Amino acid sequence: MVATPIGNLDDITLRAVNVLKSVATIAAEDTRHTRTLLQHLGIEPPRLISLHEHNETAMTARVLELLAEGDVALVSDAGTPLVCDPGFALVRAVWEAGGVVVPIPGPSSVLTVLSASPLPPTDFTFAGFLPSKAAALRKRLEAFAGFPGAVVFFEAPHRIVATLEMLEEVYPARRLLVGRELTKMHETLLVGTACELLPQVRAEHRGEFVLVLEGGDGAGSLAGEAVLKELAGLLPPRQVARITARLAGGDSRSWYERLVSGEADT
Repeated sequence: MVATPIGNLDDITLRAVNVLKSVATIAAEDTRHTRTLLQHLGIEPPRLISLHEHNETAMTARVLELLAEGDVALVSDAGTPLVCDPGFALVRAVWEAGGVVVPIPGPSSVLTVLSASPLPPTDFTFAGFLPSKAAALRKRLEAFAGFPGAVVFFEAPHRIVATLEMLEEVYPARRLLVGRELTKMHETLLVGTACELLPQVRAEHRGEFVLVLEGGDGAGSLAGEAVLKELAGLLPPRQVARITARLAGGDSRSWYERLVSGEADT
C-alpha cells in the first residue's frame, strides 16, 4: 500500500520510490495518472494494471494470482490508498488469503490540512465526501453538532459553494479552514466562517477542496437538552425532536430516541 503525492510530485518518500522500483506489478486507480508519476521518478514497471471502483471485484482476484509471481504495489491517484479510494476489497482478500499487507506511509491531504490549521486539531474525525443532495447534506452536517473536535471532509469543485451555503445555515458561527489544491502551484488556505469565505470561494472554486470544520463547545447539546425539557409533554415527541434539531442542531432522530428512552433530563 504505497502513498503517493497529493499534488507536488516531489512529495514522495525514498521508501515509496524503492518499492515502486522493486515490485513485479503496480496496481493503479488510473494508469495514465500513475504513469506520469512513474515517468517523473524514472521508473518503468514490469507490469502496470488498473484497479478502480468499477473493476475492483474482478481485479482483486487477478491481483491474488499475480502475488504468486511477486510483490504488488497498490497506489491511488493521490495520497494514501483506501482513504476515499478503492482497494479495501483487495486488502481484505489478501488478509483472508494469508498474504502480507505492508503500508508504505506518505502524503495524506487530511493530515496536510490539519498540520496548517489554526483550529484545534487534537481531536478530529474524518468524514470523507459529504452527500450531494441538500436534505442528506444537512442531516450529515447536523450530526456533527455535538462533536467537540474538528471535522475534516473532502468536497468537489462543483459542490463546494452549495456545501458552504449549507454550512452557513447550519453552523453560522463556526470557523472553517478551506484548503484548495494542496501542495500544488495554486495552493490556497482560507480561514473564517462560511459567510466570510463564500465570496472568495465563489470567485475561485476550481480544484479539489479539503475542509476543516471547527469543533463544537457542547453548547449545542446543552441547548438541545433545554429545548427537550421545555417541550416534553407539550407536543408529540417527533415534533419536539424536529424543533430541537432545528434550534440546537443535531439529528432529529437522535433527539427523538433520546427523548423516548428517558435519557434527556426532562
